[in-house]
Amino acid sequence: MSQSMKKKQGSVSLVVFLWLLSAWLMPLQAQPIRALQQGNDSTSRQSAPGLAAGQTVDEVDLAGEFAFVRVQYDSYFRGGFGYGPWSVDFPDADRNFLRGVARLSHVRVMPEPIVLRLDDDQIFEYPFLYALEVGRNGGPFFTPPEINNLREYLLRGGFLLIDDFWGTREWEAFENSIRMVFPDRELERLAPDHEIFRIYYDTQGPQMIPALGNPDNMAERDVDTTAVFAIRDDDGRIMVLINWNTDMGDGWEHTYHPRYPTRYANLSYQMGLNYLIYSLTH
Repeated sequence: MSQSMKKKQGSVSLVVFLWLLSAWLMPLQAQPIRALQQGNDSTSRQSAPGLAAGQTVDEVDLAGEFAFVRVQYDSYFRGGFGYGPWSVDFPDADRNFLRGVARLSHVRVMPEPIVLRLDDDQIFEYPFLYALEVGRNGGPFFTPPEINNLREYLLRGGFLLIDDFWGTREWEAFENSIRMVFPDRELERLAPDHEIFRIYYDTQGPQMIPALGNPDNMAERDVDTTAVFAIRDDDGRIMVLINWNTDMGDGWEHTYHPRYPTRYANLSYQMGLNYLIYSLTH
């Protein structure tokens, strides 16, 4: 058996293990994320659930159940291909979300985020991927190996969370890219009463999370409402979750920023945890 296939089979075992783990997951008290905004001090960082006495979030073992994996992709950005929108909010958003998962759930986390390209077989080691700004400047440019690897990853049980792209033009750019992966699967708009919006926290359906500097929560493009879309596998499991006209990443990145509204930081963690718990249990 090839090393690649061993990795891919290992990912299935990991998902099963995480599903068993999730059976005892229960929401913790939905305290305001303001506690996280005060979380740079040693006292608050020692209160995360699931840690041994005296252990801090930064000392979580490297074999934690959840790793935050950000997708690096190529796009036309500032006159050429390469480093671009995929890295927006990195690494603060990723690190803060990991800290939030540790504080607000019983999921053990790996202490640092990971960045991988879609043609890297290491993605099969992790059940959860995150990508953002997928509509800017024509959307992601996926190579054939990336398209094939992502399709196989998702059909084998992986989960891709899409975040932070706005308006009709960016939607069309993203749709053109994702259609290279799944040309025939429906992009289904989820109803507000779908279980993914209340599996851990009840967020009352999709919510528009603003960017820093937009405290009135106004839409950034030509569409003034938010929506969440999904691509399902043959068993009905959501394998791609698409946040359109909302920016959870800014809620995570600016958790500690004095000018970022706490209510939107709260929502960004609650939404992210809902999506994470769904990905680990389906």
